[in-house]
Amino acid sequence: MTDTSERHPFTGQPIGPPVDGTPARRPEPVVLEGRYGRVEKLRPEHDADLWNVVKGHDPIWTYMSAYGPFANFAAFSEWLMARTKLDDPYSYAILEPDGRAVGIATLMEIRPAMRVIEVGHIVYSPALQRTPLGTEVQYLLARYAFETLGYRRYEWKCNALNAASRRAAERYGFTFEGIFRQHMVVKGKNRDTAWFAITDGEWPLRKAAFERWLDPENFDAQGRQKTRLNAQASQGA
Repeated sequence: MTDTSERHPFTGQPIGPPVDGTPARRPEPVVLEGRYGRVEKLRPEHDADLWNVVKGHDPIWTYMSAYGPFANFAAFSEWLMARTKLDDPYSYAILEPDGRAVGIATLMEIRPAMRVIEVGHIVYSPALQRTPLGTEVQYLLARYAFETLGYRRYEWKCNALNAASRRAAERYGFTFEGIFRQHMVVKGKNRDTAWFAITDGEWPLRKAAFERWLDPENFDAQGRQKTRLNAQASQGA
Protein backbone atom coordinates (compact mmCIF):
# COMPACT_ATOMS: atom_id res chain seq x y z
CA MET A 1 0.00 0.00 0.00
CA THR A 2 1.08 3.58 -0.55
CA ASP A 3 0.08 6.95 0.85
CA THR A 4 0.90 8.79 -2.40
CA SER A 5 -2.15 7.58 -4.33
CA GLU A 6 -3.81 9.93 -6.79
CA ARG A 7 -7.58 10.31 -6.89
CA HIS A 8 -9.84 9.60 -9.84
CA PRO A 9 -10.75 12.99 -11.35
CA PHE A 10 -14.50 12.23 -11.37
CA THR A 11 -15.19 9.71 -8.62
CA GLY A 12 -12.54 10.74 -6.12
CA GLN A 13 -11.58 7.10 -5.57
CA PRO A 14 -7.88 6.34 -4.89
CA ILE A 15 -6.24 4.99 -8.06
CA GLY A 16 -2.55 4.84 -7.16
CA PRO A 17 0.47 6.97 -8.02
CA PRO A 18 1.56 7.42 -11.65
CA VAL A 19 4.15 5.01 -13.06
CA ASP A 20 6.39 5.33 -16.09
CA GLY A 21 4.80 3.02 -18.65
CA THR A 22 8.00 2.32 -20.58
CA PRO A 23 8.43 -1.48 -20.68
CA ALA A 24 11.51 -3.02 -19.13
CA ARG A 25 13.97 -4.90 -21.30
CA ARG A 26 14.20 -8.66 -21.45
CA PRO A 27 17.36 -10.36 -20.10
CA GLU A 28 20.22 -10.61 -22.55
CA PRO A 29 23.40 -12.75 -22.96
CA VAL A 30 25.53 -10.39 -20.92
CA VAL A 31 28.59 -11.08 -18.79
CA LEU A 32 28.27 -9.63 -15.29
CA GLU A 33 31.74 -9.30 -13.82
CA GLY A 34 32.19 -9.32 -10.08
CA ARG A 35 35.08 -9.29 -7.63
CA TYR A 36 34.75 -12.99 -6.78
CA GLY A 37 33.62 -14.40 -10.14
CA ARG A 38 31.16 -13.71 -12.93
CA VAL A 39 27.76 -14.52 -14.36
CA GLU A 40 27.31 -15.32 -18.05
CA LYS A 41 24.68 -16.87 -20.33
CA LEU A 42 24.36 -20.60 -19.72
CA ARG A 43 25.86 -22.58 -22.61
CA PRO A 44 25.93 -26.32 -23.44
CA GLU A 45 29.67 -26.44 -22.80
CA HIS A 46 29.10 -25.62 -19.13
CA ASP A 47 27.65 -29.09 -18.65
CA ALA A 48 30.80 -30.99 -17.63
CA ASP A 49 31.88 -28.43 -15.01
CA LEU A 50 28.41 -28.26 -13.54
CA TRP A 51 27.91 -32.01 -13.47
CA ASN A 52 31.20 -32.45 -11.64
CA VAL A 53 30.08 -30.15 -8.83
CA VAL A 54 26.44 -31.28 -8.50
CA LYS A 55 26.62 -35.05 -9.01
CA GLY A 56 25.92 -36.99 -5.85
CA HIS A 57 24.38 -33.97 -4.10
CA ASP A 58 20.72 -34.86 -4.42
CA PRO A 59 19.43 -32.37 -1.79
CA ILE A 60 20.16 -29.57 -4.28
CA TRP A 61 17.15 -30.73 -6.32
CA THR A 62 14.60 -31.53 -3.60
CA TYR A 63 12.60 -28.32 -3.99
CA MET A 64 13.04 -27.85 -7.74
CA SER A 65 9.65 -27.77 -9.39
CA ALA A 66 9.98 -30.34 -12.16
CA TYR A 67 13.49 -31.78 -12.51
CA GLY A 68 16.42 -33.41 -10.75
CA PRO A 69 18.21 -35.23 -9.39
CA PHE A 70 19.77 -36.73 -12.50
CA ALA A 71 20.90 -40.32 -12.84
CA ASN A 72 23.96 -39.59 -14.95
CA PHE A 73 25.84 -37.03 -16.98
CA ALA A 74 23.89 -37.75 -20.17
CA ALA A 75 20.56 -36.97 -18.49
CA PHE A 76 21.96 -33.84 -16.88
CA SER A 77 23.52 -32.62 -20.12
CA GLU A 78 20.26 -33.14 -22.01
CA TRP A 79 18.38 -31.12 -19.39
CA LEU A 80 20.96 -28.34 -19.45
CA MET A 81 20.92 -28.18 -23.25
CA ALA A 82 17.16 -27.62 -23.15
CA ARG A 83 17.56 -24.85 -20.56
CA THR A 84 19.99 -22.92 -22.76
CA LYS A 85 17.28 -22.56 -25.43
CA LEU A 86 14.61 -21.03 -23.20
CA ASP A 87 13.80 -17.32 -23.09
CA ASP A 88 11.89 -17.66 -19.80
CA PRO A 89 13.45 -18.80 -17.57
CA TYR A 90 16.58 -17.19 -18.96
CA SER A 91 19.51 -19.11 -17.53
CA TYR A 92 22.92 -17.87 -16.43
CA ALA A 93 25.97 -19.87 -15.39
CA ILE A 94 27.92 -18.83 -12.30
CA LEU A 95 31.66 -19.01 -12.80
CA GLU A 96 34.63 -18.84 -10.46
CA PRO A 97 37.56 -16.56 -11.47
CA ASP A 98 39.28 -19.47 -13.22
CA GLY A 99 36.22 -19.98 -15.43
CA ARG A 100 34.87 -23.12 -13.74
CA ALA A 101 31.06 -23.19 -13.68
CA VAL A 102 29.74 -23.93 -10.18
CA GLY A 103 26.07 -22.97 -10.32
CA ILE A 104 23.07 -21.70 -12.24
CA ALA A 105 20.55 -18.90 -11.66
CA THR A 106 17.77 -17.66 -13.87
CA LEU A 107 15.68 -14.57 -14.47
CA MET A 108 12.12 -15.76 -14.99
CA GLU A 109 8.40 -14.95 -14.93
CA ILE A 110 9.48 -12.02 -17.10
CA ARG A 111 6.81 -9.34 -17.54
CA PRO A 112 8.37 -6.34 -19.25
CA ALA A 113 5.11 -4.36 -19.52
CA MET A 114 4.57 -4.61 -15.76
CA ARG A 115 8.33 -4.26 -15.10
CA VAL A 116 8.28 -7.36 -12.88
CA ILE A 117 10.85 -10.16 -12.94
CA GLU A 118 11.84 -13.03 -10.66
CA VAL A 119 15.14 -14.64 -9.77
CA GLY A 120 14.74 -18.39 -9.46
CA HIS A 121 15.68 -21.93 -10.52
CA ILE A 122 18.80 -21.37 -8.43
CA VAL A 123 21.24 -24.28 -8.43
CA TYR A 124 24.08 -23.69 -5.96
CA SER A 125 26.56 -26.55 -5.84
CA PRO A 126 28.42 -27.20 -2.57
CA ALA A 127 31.40 -25.45 -4.18
CA LEU A 128 29.32 -22.25 -4.36
CA GLN A 129 27.33 -22.43 -1.14
CA ARG A 130 28.39 -20.11 1.70
CA THR A 131 30.98 -18.30 -0.45
CA PRO A 132 31.35 -14.60 -1.29
CA LEU A 133 30.61 -15.48 -4.92
CA GLY A 134 27.29 -17.05 -3.95
CA THR A 135 26.21 -13.73 -2.44
CA GLU A 136 27.79 -11.63 -5.17
CA VAL A 137 25.71 -13.43 -7.81
CA GLN A 138 22.53 -12.19 -6.16
CA TYR A 139 23.89 -8.66 -6.09
CA LEU A 140 24.94 -8.77 -9.76
CA LEU A 141 21.60 -10.11 -10.98
CA ALA A 142 19.52 -7.70 -8.90
CA ARG A 143 21.63 -4.74 -10.03
CA TYR A 144 21.27 -5.85 -13.64
CA ALA A 145 17.48 -6.21 -13.31
CA PHE A 146 16.94 -2.83 -11.66
CA GLU A 147 19.62 -0.62 -13.16
CA THR A 148 20.10 -1.99 -16.68
CA LEU A 149 16.85 -3.69 -17.59
CA GLY A 150 14.56 -1.24 -15.77
CA TYR A 151 12.40 -3.50 -13.59
CA ARG A 152 10.52 -2.06 -10.64
CA ARG A 153 9.76 -5.30 -8.78
CA TYR A 154 12.20 -8.18 -8.28
CA GLU A 155 10.67 -11.37 -6.89
CA TRP A 156 11.84 -14.48 -5.07
CA LYS A 157 9.46 -17.40 -4.62
CA CYS A 158 10.07 -20.79 -3.04
CA ASN A 159 8.39 -23.81 -1.54
CA ALA A 160 7.17 -22.69 1.87
CA LEU A 161 8.87 -25.78 3.35
CA ASN A 162 12.25 -24.74 1.95
CA ALA A 163 13.68 -23.13 5.07
CA ALA A 164 17.10 -22.53 3.52
CA SER A 165 15.64 -20.61 0.58
CA ARG A 166 13.47 -18.50 2.86
CA ARG A 167 16.47 -17.62 5.03
CA ALA A 168 18.47 -16.74 1.92
CA ALA A 169 15.74 -14.43 0.61
CA GLU A 170 15.61 -12.52 3.88
CA ARG A 171 19.40 -12.36 4.08
CA TYR A 172 19.55 -10.87 0.58
CA GLY A 173 17.08 -8.16 1.56
CA PHE A 174 13.83 -9.50 0.11
CA THR A 175 10.66 -8.67 2.03
CA PHE A 176 8.37 -11.58 2.90
CA GLU A 177 4.91 -10.94 1.46
CA GLY A 178 2.95 -14.05 2.40
CA ILE A 179 2.07 -17.65 1.53
CA PHE A 180 0.07 -18.71 -1.51
CA ARG A 181 -1.65 -21.86 -0.24
CA GLN A 182 -1.97 -24.85 -2.56
CA HIS A 183 -0.24 -22.81 -5.21
CA MET A 184 1.32 -25.68 -7.17
CA VAL A 185 1.56 -29.45 -7.52
CA VAL A 186 5.26 -30.32 -7.59
CA LYS A 187 6.50 -33.85 -8.23
CA GLY A 188 3.13 -35.15 -7.07
CA LYS A 189 3.16 -33.14 -3.83
CA ASN A 190 1.28 -30.05 -2.70
CA ARG A 191 3.34 -26.87 -2.68
CA ASP A 192 2.48 -23.79 -0.70
CA THR A 193 4.63 -20.95 -2.05
CA ALA A 194 6.36 -18.25 -0.02
CA TRP A 195 6.57 -14.90 -1.84
CA PHE A 196 9.30 -12.31 -1.35
CA ALA A 197 10.23 -9.17 -3.29
CA ILE A 198 12.48 -6.12 -3.50
CA THR A 199 11.11 -2.98 -5.15
CA ASP A 200 13.06 -0.37 -7.06
CA GLY A 201 12.52 2.10 -4.21
CA GLU A 202 14.14 -0.35 -1.78
CA TRP A 203 17.02 -1.28 -4.04
CA PRO A 204 19.44 1.59 -3.16
CA LEU A 205 19.61 0.48 0.49
CA ARG A 206 19.84 -3.19 -0.45
CA LYS A 207 22.58 -2.38 -2.95
CA ALA A 208 24.57 -0.47 -0.36
CA ALA A 209 24.28 -3.39 2.08
CA PHE A 210 25.52 -5.84 -0.54
CA GLU A 211 28.47 -3.61 -1.42
CA ARG A 212 29.51 -3.17 2.19
CA TRP A 213 29.38 -6.92 2.73
CA LEU A 214 31.28 -7.73 -0.47
CA ASP A 215 34.08 -5.27 0.30
CA PRO A 216 37.35 -7.20 0.90
CA GLU A 217 37.71 -5.33 4.20
CA ASN A 218 34.70 -7.30 5.47
CA PHE A 219 36.74 -10.54 5.42
CA ASP A 220 39.61 -11.59 7.64
CA ALA A 221 42.81 -13.32 6.52
CA GLN A 222 41.02 -16.69 6.55
CA GLY A 223 38.21 -15.36 4.36
CA ARG A 224 35.65 -15.24 7.17
CA GLN A 225 33.10 -12.45 7.19
CA LYS A 226 33.39 -9.82 9.90
CA THR A 227 29.84 -8.51 9.62
CA ARG A 228 26.83 -10.46 8.41
CA LEU A 229 24.89 -9.27 5.39
CA ASN A 230 21.56 -9.01 7.16
CA ALA A 231 23.28 -6.97 9.87
CA GLN A 232 24.59 -4.68 7.13
CA ALA A 233 21.07 -4.37 5.73
CA SER A 234 19.66 -3.36 9.11
CA GLN A 235 22.27 -0.63 9.40
CA GLY A 236 21.00 0.87 6.17
CA ALA A 237 17.32 0.50 7.00
